[in-house]
Amino acid sequence: MKLSALALAVCVANAAAFSPGHSSFTSRVSSELFEQGNPNPFGTKSLDYTGGDDPNNKNYKKLHEALNEADTERRKEKEAAEQRERAAEIRREERMRKIQYMQEMPDDTPAGTVDEFMFKEGVQDQLTKLDQDLVGLIPVKQRVKEIAALLVLDKMRRKLGFETSVPSLHMSFTGAPGTGKTTVAVRMGQILAKMGYSRRGHVVLATRDDLVGQYVGHTAPKTKEMIKKAMGGVLLVDEAYYLYNAANDRDYGQESIEILLNVMENNQDDLVVAVAGYKDRMDKFFSYIPGMMSRIGNHIDFPNYNADELVKISEVMAKELEYDIAPDAFPVFKNYIEKRMNLPYFSNARTVRNAMDRARMNSAIRTFDKFAIQGENGGVCSVNDLKSITAADFQVLVDDIDNADVDKRIFA
Repeated sequence: MKLSALALAVCVANAAAFSPGHSSFTSRVSSELFEQGNPNPFGTKSLDYTGGDDPNNKNYKKLHEALNEADTERRKEKEAAEQRERAAEIRREERMRKIQYMQEMPDDTPAGTVDEFMFKEGVQDQLTKLDQDLVGLIPVKQRVKEIAALLVLDKMRRKLGFETSVPSLHMSFTGAPGTGKTTVAVRMGQILAKMGYSRRGHVVLATRDDLVGQYVGHTAPKTKEMIKKAMGGVLLVDEAYYLYNAANDRDYGQESIEILLNVMENNQDDLVVAVAGYKDRMDKFFSYIPGMMSRIGNHIDFPNYNADELVKISEVMAKELEYDIAPDAFPVFKNYIEKRMNLPYFSNARTVRNAMDRARMNSAIRTFDKFAIQGENGGVCSVNDLKSITAADFQVLVDDIDNADVDKRIFA
């Protein structure tokens, strides 16, 4: 009986749940939930994936995003391949047009005269200045003219459409100090600029101290800074063999050499590297660094000057400084040069320059003593007195060598 009563109660409760009044209450609760902005009718957090709390979740992306990125990459690769193919096709077409043009061009087509290019581009002017600046050095001047001839003829070929390539213009200057290596480097830079093989044509002189650092990480910035200064011109590395120290494997100079080799190979159209120094030491340096030797196409050896050429150099220096050397002074100066050439540390034109500075000082002392101390001519001197260098001014140098102790003659 009790079981029947319990079953009846359950049925009544179920019927009440489906009654119209109860349905209205449920609808009202659902409406309130949605009005509050919660799309979940169950009143809990949404089941949409929000990334969770795992910090590695940011490494994952949605499948459709990954597919879109892959499609973009494939499209870019396809466009790049099409551009390369088109560029290759354009080059082939230009090549074929050029071949056809060269085949149809008569052999007697005028290309202009060599003199026209020499004067028009200013090359002849630079060669003339080189002859004026340097006394003697016939082999050096001949080598420079050969290089200039190659550049001129190469430009004439380009004008007609012939295939050309930038020749190896890196240089090696070997010889004793004072033989004109820096002067030739300056002239070569200007010739290259006139011919369009160099943007600026300036010369940057560098030594080991300018290129090699004192600690780890210091060498590369120093070397690159000097290269940056020389870009568009000539980088002249004087006494280049000091960059390499065979006795020390950890010497920082090796890093500088590697940077220079890389630039000589990859930037030869915008930078000419010239290395200079004594011939025997440069030969040994090249034996240690064969990569440097193979990248240099022009080796120029600078011979020592003879006594007559050095006397001629003194005359050129005097004219540049607006001095007049007396005719009877030249034999005295030659006597000094011949004596000085047999002493250590002789430096060709540099020794002449130092001798000329001392001769000017002797002339100044002589003129000052004559007019200021002795009061000759009322202390009034002429223009000729201010410009003249006499035999007595050079004789002081000769006497210094003759009268000095053996160990001190090198300072005379």
